Amino acid sequence: MAVPELTGWDVHVRSFPPLHAEWDPRIGPGTLPAVLLGGLGVWLSVGLAERLPWRSLLLAAFAGGVAWMFSLALVDGEKGIGTILDTEYEYLPTARATDDFPAALRGWVSRIPYDGLPDDIVGANWPVHVAGHPPGALHFFVLLDRVGLGGGLQAGIVVTLVAATTAVAVLVTLRLLGAELAARRAAPFLVLGPAAIWQAVSGDAVFAAIAAWGLAALAAAAVRRSTLQALVAGLLLGYAVMLSYGLPLLGLLAVAVLVVAREWRPLPWAVLGALAVVLGYASLGFAWWEALPVLRDRYWDGVASARPASYWMWGNLAALVFSTGPLLGAGLATLGRRAGDLEIGPDAVRATKWLVGATVAMVVAADLSQMSKAEVERIWLPFVPWLLVSCALLPERWRRVGLALQVVTALVVQHLLFTGW
Repeated sequence: MAVPELTGWDVHVRSFPPLHAEWDPRIGPGTLPAVLLGGLGVWLSVGLAERLPWRSLLLAAFAGGVAWMFSLALVDGEKGIGTILDTEYEYLPTARATDDFPAALRGWVSRIPYDGLPDDIVGANWPVHVAGHPPGALHFFVLLDRVGLGGGLQAGIVVTLVAATTAVAVLVTLRLLGAELAARRAAPFLVLGPAAIWQAVSGDAVFAAIAAWGLAALAAAAVRRSTLQALVAGLLLGYAVMLSYGLPLLGLLAVAVLVVAREWRPLPWAVLGALAVVLGYASLGFAWWEALPVLRDRYWDGVASARPASYWMWGNLAALVFSTGPLLGAGLATLGRRAGDLEIGPDAVRATKWLVGATVAMVVAADLSQMSKAEVERIWLPFVPWLLVSCALLPERWRRVGLALQVVTALVVQHLLFTGW
């Protein structure tokens, strides 16, 4: 943050790099609920997460996530939920205008470049978010519109509810892999924190949830040796690939799940399911491998060329820490400790280290690709919950104080900065 401000270096992102945000101190209808929920969460959630019956814990994680996300979003009133997805850069306006989705797929790649079609054709080129993702993202919002949930407020509520299931999926995955204690210790950090600012009404939060449930299905397939669940995992992870060009990196996390489970039999069935989704879209006219280089050209013809890599290679990581919360540094530091020095069992430590380690590798690969320079506090939401699993390894004396730090960070960022999500 300090470098652009002190040096006058224009890194081409709004006015508060490394975040895509503007200085906008305010309070609103969600302020009091957010403060109360955050305080109650810090006071109660650490103990409750260890004592609640498992199903009650999952329900509490979902309900707590919904309440936390909505309270933060409502700092901006109803527009914090109802207007964001309706902006010209987002999916909803295009979804409502799309009356023939198969036809859109057939012409998808030609509409990615800025100069893909003549200027006199209205809506010829995809808006930023639609162009920047495979068609699975738009498809999700087209389906919402078809079932009568295509308004900004309705879609925002759906997106937030889906986003709140991400923590549940991660907890389920950990328990399936024999790491229930790690799941219980990580639960408060998965629910309460600054990621909720960007999870509420962000398409990337939907991508994160679908990816997390795909990995949970893969863990179930490995533990139960279920071909059907392996196919389901492949379908979900294949759909995740059709949501974001960066999500093939989930392969690293999928391998980590199978390593922890010590079971490889689900792999071919999961790959088959994923290929069925990708090739299904290809058969309808959209080939992922043809679109990616075209998108790369559009990206580098636009803002990417103006954002210096010498800043954003590090600025991305700083923006990610805003989303995960500052406790991530302490969580990652525990990965280097011996299992015997940690307060949870060796199986939980092994699962945690493999899952978090694979996610760190995904972040490094995404950063080195330079396909996302800025806005990764939102774009990298699919990585965030898996990084926060590292908080399960923190010593007892850190946990409540650390959770308070996460909550305060969320409240400060939401009330001082306007992030656009």
